[in-house]
Amino acid sequence: MGYSVTIRQFETPIEVEMGQTVLEAALAQGVPYPHGCRSGNCGACKSRLYSGDVDLSPHSEYALTQEERANGLVLACRAVPWEDIEIGWLDEGETVAHPIRRMTCKVAEKEEMTHDIVRVRLDIVSGGPFTFSAGQYAEVTFAGQPARDYSMANRPDRPGLEFHIRRVPDGAVSGFAFDTLAPGDEVRVEGPYGSSWLRESHRGPILALAGGSGLAPIKSIVEQALAAGMDQDIRLYFGVRDERDLYLKDHFEAMAAAHPNLTFVPVLSEPSGDATHRTGMLHEAVTADVADADGMKAYLAGPPPMVEAASALLKGCGIRPEDIHADAFYTEAEKSQLENR
Repeated sequence: MGYSVTIRQFETPIEVEMGQTVLEAALAQGVPYPHGCRSGNCGACKSRLYSGDVDLSPHSEYALTQEERANGLVLACRAVPWEDIEIGWLDEGETVAHPIRRMTCKVAEKEEMTHDIVRVRLDIVSGGPFTFSAGQYAEVTFAGQPARDYSMANRPDRPGLEFHIRRVPDGAVSGFAFDTLAPGDEVRVEGPYGSSWLRESHRGPILALAGGSGLAPIKSIVEQALAAGMDQDIRLYFGVRDERDLYLKDHFEAMAAAHPNLTFVPVLSEPSGDATHRTGMLHEAVTADVADADGMKAYLAGPPPMVEAASALLKGCGIRPEDIHADAFYTEAEKSQLENR
């Protein structure tokens, strides 16, 4: 037995099985529902429940506050219908609806960028054309490995796909990408997914915050903004532990030199020696520079603690919650812990 779920942004109702979440059912039936962590911790799938009742599995207060829940908002990744419902994801008058593609690709190039980040470039062999918005991600499957989510680092109008993969301690898939994956290997890619994409109609200043491999979607966003002629102030902050963790520094310094509206600020949280860049926590560096964030758009990607801390401080600087577009990078172990709370 299941329930009928009407999604306002989608013409055909979907069927949701008993015990299944709205997001699980939507994605399985080809609905490009905005989402991120799928674990109730990021808020990317925040939706309005127009009618019917759902049971909400445990989630973080950061993703959905009690006040929001009282005002009829839910998280699609934690919402299990008890009856037929009508729901709709929150949009801002600007939406994207790229078709979900299931593609066969091959590795064109592999390059170690740091001691724990490898860049993988793919050519699309079949299943395209693939369209996405800067900041989105795809589900990537290497031979014999479970699927993992990685953000596209290239501009949407560039051929092929670029991913930045961080080696996770005891991570089988990231270890495979580092140690075994080779040019010519076949890779399956499905997407695009994600709601933290560049809003090109926005004319106010942009804050782009990246931690570690979170630079991938931020790179795509910043490059696309400049290519689209967005001439407002763009400040890119890249937070890592130490000098050896910085990558693509020359690339962004060259971009900043070519585009006067772009400022690139590396921030080191745990420098091992005399630092040539700013030091401290990324979110503290941002709020030291930004006294009033009202009217800005902020794009954040990287470790969950960084994303949460930066989001909280930015709200304190006056930015509207709806102007924060965050993509927290959860490891599979972190996702499992969240799901089993």
